[in-house]
Amino acid sequence: MNRRTLLRLVGRAGGTAAVLTTMKAMGLIHSTATGTERPDLPVGSGEGVKVAILGAGLAGMTAAYELSKVGYECTILEARDRAGGRCWTIRGGDTIRELDSEQSCNFASADYLYLNPGAARIPHHHQTVLSYCKEFGVPLQVIVNENRACYLQDDNAFDGKPVLNRRVVNDSRGYLTELLAKAISQNALEQEVSAEDKERILGMLKSFGRLNGDLLYTGSSRAGYTEDPGSGLKSGKTYAPINLSQLLQSDFWELKMNFSEEYNQSATMLEPIGGMDRIAKAFEQKVGNLITYNAEVKQIRKTDFGVRIVSVDKTSGNEALLDANFAICTFPLSVLHTLDTNFAPEYQEAIAVGAKSYINAVKHGFQAKRRFWEEDYQIYGGISWTTRDITQIWYPAAGFHQPTGIVIGAYIWNNEIGDRIAAMPIKERLQKAVEDGKAIHPNYDSELNLDTGVSVAWGKIPYSLGGWMEWSEEARATAYKTLLKPDESIYFAGEHMSYLTGWQEGAILSAHDAVRGISVQLQAMRA
Repeated sequence: MNRRTLLRLVGRAGGTAAVLTTMKAMGLIHSTATGTERPDLPVGSGEGVKVAILGAGLAGMTAAYELSKVGYECTILEARDRAGGRCWTIRGGDTIRELDSEQSCNFASADYLYLNPGAARIPHHHQTVLSYCKEFGVPLQVIVNENRACYLQDDNAFDGKPVLNRRVVNDSRGYLTELLAKAISQNALEQEVSAEDKERILGMLKSFGRLNGDLLYTGSSRAGYTEDPGSGLKSGKTYAPINLSQLLQSDFWELKMNFSEEYNQSATMLEPIGGMDRIAKAFEQKVGNLITYNAEVKQIRKTDFGVRIVSVDKTSGNEALLDANFAICTFPLSVLHTLDTNFAPEYQEAIAVGAKSYINAVKHGFQAKRRFWEEDYQIYGGISWTTRDITQIWYPAAGFHQPTGIVIGAYIWNNEIGDRIAAMPIKERLQKAVEDGKAIHPNYDSELNLDTGVSVAWGKIPYSLGGWMEWSEEARATAYKTLLKPDESIYFAGEHMSYLTGWQEGAILSAHDAVRGISVQLQAMRA
């Protein structure tokens, strides 16, 4: 058996990672690869090799940028007339197209008046996307993600009236502390606790402290990771919990442990100045000459020489053929599932499973007549929550003290709610959002310009058909692992091919994996 045959068999059995390990052991590998560094490919190694990249989102443009630097001939096919995919910013004059409707955005013109309907924030530890921002000169600003001055509203509590975030958070902690202190000291509860209340209290304690089913704390992702989640099989490794006696000797419990806990939501959160699509536009400046716009892919075929892509020019209606040695498909699986392909049966099945796993997120944006949240409520950025369908109201972190601003009047990620809202005509969606918002701000309807409202239902956005992927544990163990391996010369990338689904970081890291995979496979073919 020659080396090439051996490596092909290893790849079929264990994927790119197994080939990489084998080549290292054989002394054939010419580049290092880690999940936290950019691909380090041999200079000139891609000369004469053609790669078809399907989709000009961040994953597709990242792959083209890294591959083209070492000589690969990349062609990106993009069905839209813009790059960026879900890295998208809406401004005055823009058009929003859903499968069955079209809207025009009537925001006024100013650099702080925009809506990010998709990606809207970057955690400080998403260092890969931030490194590209630094390299490309994309200026950033802090986005206020958590704000104790915002409100929580529940129709079934407090007579439906909104309550300050700081009151809910700190009163809850105070009452729990009192309850536990009394129970621990002398079992001196001043009043009996009903069976129903006891069950609720235990549920509250489990949620508050991330306790397991035995009411034990064994660690949590809130504390962070020793190895961050990433693409491929990198699910992340959390820190072991600090010894309780050490915590009690420290001052952590006095204040510091009370900040936002979720790993991907904790300060500092960032966004590009002027809108999230500044990142996409920066990538486009680097690889725009490689992008064919309005090219709707209709067919993907594996061939003896690699891959053939059939697309249609949406402007002229002309069909085009693209032959390449490799392909990187970054289409959401909800879209890929609808195309004519000759993937192997196990890949077809995996794609079908993934296609059912998307969150049909909905966002609405309104231009306000004045920045009433700052003037009347002293809210400077942040999020208010409600049990109404709109779920959240976001206050802009851009344009403090300007005359007006863009309020995100709804951010919905529950498919039952999102699909119901998406089925409404645009005007009804917006009117309902304003009515829901009055539960938090009674004069909401008089503060917003309803005519400036726009709505984006991601389940109805062509070439996306969903906001982001949420794999089930079972699908992670089966379909996801299948798609981590290339189907011969076709690789899969995008946020769905990571443990950071819904984040730009996940999309970019998955592109890095695909780039490394092609490099390793090419070296194996040449071995």
